[in-house]
Amino acid sequence: MGVEISLFDLERQLLAAMYKISSELNSSLNYTASANNVLKVLHNECKLLHGMLTILDAERDILLIKSLHNPGQATEPEEKQVYYKVGEGIVGEVLKHGSAIVIRQIGNDNRFADKLALYDYDKPYICVPLRDGTNKVIGALSAQPPMCGDDELAALSRFLEMIANLIAKNVQLAYKVETKEKQLVDERDGLRRKVRNNYSFKNLVGHTKAMRQIFEQIRLVSRWDSTVLLRGESGTGKELVANAIHYNSPRANNPFVKLNCAALPDNLLESELFGHEKGAFTGAVKQRKGRFEMAHNGTIFLDEIGETSPAFQAKLLRVLQEKEFERVGGTATISVNVRIIAATNRNLEEEVSQGNFREDLYYRLNVMPMYLPPLRERTEDLPELAEHMIKRLGQAQSRELSLTDSAVRAMMAYSWPGNVRELENTLERASVLSESGTIGPDLVTFSQIDAPQFIAPSSSHSHAAMPNHNNGSAVVRERVMDEREQVIDALERSGWVKAKAARLLNMTPRQIAYRIQIMNIEMKEL
Repeated sequence: MGVEISLFDLERQLLAAMYKISSELNSSLNYTASANNVLKVLHNECKLLHGMLTILDAERDILLIKSLHNPGQATEPEEKQVYYKVGEGIVGEVLKHGSAIVIRQIGNDNRFADKLALYDYDKPYICVPLRDGTNKVIGALSAQPPMCGDDELAALSRFLEMIANLIAKNVQLAYKVETKEKQLVDERDGLRRKVRNNYSFKNLVGHTKAMRQIFEQIRLVSRWDSTVLLRGESGTGKELVANAIHYNSPRANNPFVKLNCAALPDNLLESELFGHEKGAFTGAVKQRKGRFEMAHNGTIFLDEIGETSPAFQAKLLRVLQEKEFERVGGTATISVNVRIIAATNRNLEEEVSQGNFREDLYYRLNVMPMYLPPLRERTEDLPELAEHMIKRLGQAQSRELSLTDSAVRAMMAYSWPGNVRELENTLERASVLSESGTIGPDLVTFSQIDAPQFIAPSSSHSHAAMPNHNNGSAVVRERVMDEREQVIDALERSGWVKAKAARLLNMTPRQIAYRIQIMNIEMKEL
């Protein structure tokens, strides 16, 4: 493409090159990789040699070389660190003034700074700016054309300006995508930190021996991928423990997928867990991944596993054994890497003996059983649990909430058939009814008939609105009296020293002091 080529032929070549360059820029959001291909097209199709793309580093106010086409010569690593300051060389001048610079012969221009020692000083040089949507210069594109006439040189300059505009849009789009991705990553990491904080060990409340054993088991099983079977009555916090196991395990950054097996019939449960192919049944209008696929490299929590039928249990057994399955209506075998946590409130041993639960599935699930005690067996934890829940409710309602001692005494005398879930509902109901934020025994209402007999009388303004719960349970009263006698016995054996008595009862001094107060135990002075 020398002087002898006509301007018409030159413009045809540039138009063909423009098509290739547009295709390259549309093929990727990685503008550095795209720019390398663009500079190659400029070199091969347009004879624009040693093309160089520089991008503005706004923090340091310099132009960094992002792409350089130098065929036949390896680029030295240190050349990647080459940059131009504002006003330095032709590139720096373009950054400073924001307009294209065309030089007929670079050897005659003192502004030219050949930092890379690539260019022929007897030939022309073109450098054009890259602008963003606000017309701000964000970079520069430069190249060395062959010896040619003024019209051809002007045409090449206009052509480079058009290419610079295309590259600038590609750079801006890449920046926007990169910024959005960073925001999403930051948001994801923030949510992960929040979830981890919500399910950290500090949110598992309890100091009784049974709960300390549960906490220790969680710490141990979290490290490995063993299958865990959570046993316990409804409302004891099995899902909370499952969350704690996952979010304190090496799989914490991977999916945690939950499914209540009692919520769906067998045919829907199979599709929900294993997925289905398009057309597998009426309504299957497209392929759908199942929960096991969604939980790949993470954890799946199968709640109420005891509610499934033996027919479905046979299909589930293969997944637990082989970690592979087929979608409903499909033939391709899908392998997954999933950690299994199951939960049930049923007596699986009885279910197995009655033929309602497969024995082989029972042994497959019962690798690491964890038994969560009901609340009535750890009433010593109730004051701390209630305080934790009240604090959380106060944050949700944006106000200060507090429990009176008499309200705590009333709750400790109740049997809590609904366990921790019932306690949480009771406290939320009381907080809604409390205008002042102080929750007394008059606001603590129970859903069962065995409410404690010694609930303090209601205040005059709320007595009529609250139901009467004076039908106390003899069993609960007897249990409370037994605990009072245990505390008194420990105090007598320790010479009425609270700290020693606390050690005998495996309590903290604060816990035994609280019981002395609410049980009206008169301390003897020796």
